[in-house]
Amino acid sequence: MIHATPTMTVREIPLHAARTLAGATPRFDMVAFHWRGTGGVRYRVRFSDGWSPWRTADADTVAVQRGWRIGNLDWVGTASALQTRVVGRVTRLRSYTVWSPPERLLARRLAIANAPPIIPRLSWGADESIRRHAPVYAPKLVVAFVHHTAGANNYTRAESAAIVRGIEIYHVEGNGWWDIGYNFLVDKYGQVFEGRYGGVDRNVLGAHTMGFNSGSVGVAVIGDYGSSRISPAAARSLEQLLAWRLDVAHLDPLSTLTYRSGGNPRFPAGIPVLLRAISGHRDAYFTDCPGNALYAQLPAIATAVAALGGPKIYAPLAAKVDETHTRFTARLSIAQPWTVTITNSSGLQVAQGKGTGTAVDWTWDATLAPPDSYAYTIATADARAATGSLGGTTALALDGVTASPAQVAPGDTLTVGYTLTTAAAVTANLVSSSGQVLAPLATVQKPAGSWTLTYSPVAATSNGAYAISLTATAGARVVTANAAFVVDDILTGLTVTPTNATFTLTRPAQLATAQVANGTQIVATPAVLATGGPQVIGWQQLPDGIYTLTLTVTDDVGTFSRTTSVVVDTTPPRVTVLSYKNLHFRVNEPATLTLVVGANRYSRTLKQPGATQFWLKTKPAAYTLLATDASGNTTTVNYPR
Repeated sequence: MIHATPTMTVREIPLHAARTLAGATPRFDMVAFHWRGTGGVRYRVRFSDGWSPWRTADADTVAVQRGWRIGNLDWVGTASALQTRVVGRVTRLRSYTVWSPPERLLARRLAIANAPPIIPRLSWGADESIRRHAPVYAPKLVVAFVHHTAGANNYTRAESAAIVRGIEIYHVEGNGWWDIGYNFLVDKYGQVFEGRYGGVDRNVLGAHTMGFNSGSVGVAVIGDYGSSRISPAAARSLEQLLAWRLDVAHLDPLSTLTYRSGGNPRFPAGIPVLLRAISGHRDAYFTDCPGNALYAQLPAIATAVAALGGPKIYAPLAAKVDETHTRFTARLSIAQPWTVTITNSSGLQVAQGKGTGTAVDWTWDATLAPPDSYAYTIATADARAATGSLGGTTALALDGVTASPAQVAPGDTLTVGYTLTTAAAVTANLVSSSGQVLAPLATVQKPAGSWTLTYSPVAATSNGAYAISLTATAGARVVTANAAFVVDDILTGLTVTPTNATFTLTRPAQLATAQVANGTQIVATPAVLATGGPQVIGWQQLPDGIYTLTLTVTDDVGTFSRTTSVVVDTTPPRVTVLSYKNLHFRVNEPATLTLVVGANRYSRTLKQPGATQFWLKTKPAAYTLLATDASGNTTTVNYPR
């Protein structure tokens, strides 16, 4: 069956009042926008019976890509004209209108045990000719992100595949991505669509959660779920899909993990982020996605996912204790007999450990095992077995090479992290974007494991793109890897108080924004002048807590972000007198205690909440105790009272 090919029309929209694109715009059923500036975009479309209400483009997320704000593709239904308005500062605006006609799907489905039927790319009409890159795979799956696509929810069953085809062409030809961003899509009828190419049971790197795509699977529910819960059919399919996919990865759906961000406007590169195994897009980005209603359903969905199917093997691990001992561990969802079986390269069993319970824990002594490649299987009677390889010559590799932060100013410290799979001599060089060696940095001998090195660009370093080039040598084996970063001196002298920040833009910028956030909630967006020079930005007094100030500046070098913590503490320490006579006190937070007796002062610092006692040879008849916290708030205790 030959599927109808979606068509996409891109228009540069003049910026003045309300602008209508009619006549020049063919009929369409999906709309998206790219724009420059800190403002927003509103739009409406014309149907055969009149205009739709005004809508805000991308109510749930705005990603920034090369200075452009990249909107989601909204399903609107068959329309013939588009009208736009800009809100706030918008300097350029492009519309993307897609016509993706509905049609009958091929009957073929992927039937996988414990998973809902999955509509493969062939059946929904993926255009394989527009894919820009071969699939890239992560070593393992560690987290699932749930999204919604936004747009209207009034699509028919036949229109679902058309929406998926429209998202594909927009993600690839509109946003310039390799392929459709999501790994799976689920519609309100419970249909599940294969997303990004590469295999539904493999750890395909998607483009759904910036900074968190490696080792994650992205599942988007088609529609907008800001105020509407997903349908029962969609919930059942989403639960079955996640139960199967996480079981393939032996991932506990009720577990949590710490994920080190790859870098996005909310979490700079290298920041550790606590996530649930089944998280929403908003947990890792400045976004409302997957909508308030669907996000509120996620805990119940995770509980349902954990209950689906039979027994599970979670977190299987083979850890080398020393040269001849390997320890195997795992958790079982229910107590039952388990085995760990070791086989050689011929497939023959050479060792086996057994036990019963919810914890697998067995160590293989390979002292007498001949040189060979070995494999292991952790199995129970009913659960999906966990398998892996052991032994043999370990290939030399440089894994997980990252530069944090990805953008630095002269004088900042750049940390490069890397993992060696085997012992090697490691040489580090500073190189230009073209690969030319600019300066040698270090040559060290390192055993296998995870390591870091630091580098600080000097003041004379020119703005631009650079990399730390690592070369690992073990005998005749040589591997190289680069950690790219950008030097940009546009933002300097940042200092922060609970109500303002001062800094200098050394030259005019294309775009400059500031956000103060409390966790996922943005509490202030003070204006930043992109014209350059010293600046002071302020915000209203905030309730006590820890906030994050993020300054983002886009210039000719790229996008530079600086994030710092803002601690608001207006509450003095609480002092509990355990004994006035014996000078015994308890404080509810870290503080400096100063005991004033006449002209004498005695001080001690408590690094954590707790009790302390002053020991004096003569107990004073009168004294004053001052408890001062890190923010300068002071509590005074007088004796006699």
